[in-house]
Amino acid sequence: MAVIQPHSLLASLPTHLTEEVFETLIARPGVRLERILSMGQATPEGTWYDQGGDEWVLLVQGSARLRIEGQNDLVPMETGDSLWLPAHCRHRVEWTDPDKVCIWLALHLTADH
Repeated sequence: MAVIQPHSLLASLPTHLTEEVFETLIARPGVRLERILSMGQATPEGTWYDQGGDEWVLLVQGSARLRIEGQNDLVPMETGDSLWLPAHCRHRVEWTDPDKVCIWLALHLTADH
């Protein structure tokens, strides 16, 4: 039997990020859980995420602003906030805190879940 050890989502946090960091924590058929670290990054202008599967995101630490296509106002996200993004809900990250690492958990569900 393998030794089971805890994993801290707060471990190995950088003090500066030039680009987002994506780390897959769990991957199974139809399900992928990843930790995303961002610090001042945003989705490139004119780019939208349009994913074929559903996504649930939790902002574990930090603050961010998301844009959902068809909504006038930005969606503010603070520590502890989560958001359900159904398949093909076009969205983009407009802003993440440049002074504190944002820790996201993103749960991706595909059609075969």
